[in-house]
Amino acid sequence: MALPKVRQTKSRRNKRRAHHALKKIPTSFCPSCKEPVLSHTVCKNCGTYKQNKVIDVLAKLDKKEKKKKAKVQEETKDKE
Repeated sequence: MALPKVRQTKSRRNKRRAHHALKKIPTSFCPSCKEPVLSHTVCKNCGTYKQNKVIDVLAKLDKKEKKKKAKVQEETKDKE
């Protein structure tokens, strides 16, 4: 047997949609390069995790990008 259609008011519709909002992603800052990073993940900028160099970020870049990245990393080390 078919169910009768029930009128859905704007109020009821909006109550249902109240939980559809996007939430902020919690980020922390990398201790070595001060870039925002998801917690418990390797920093994509410098390749460190828990103060240890885990991956070589410069290995995957082409020649021009390597020069730019190396220059930026040297500047950040000089500031410290």
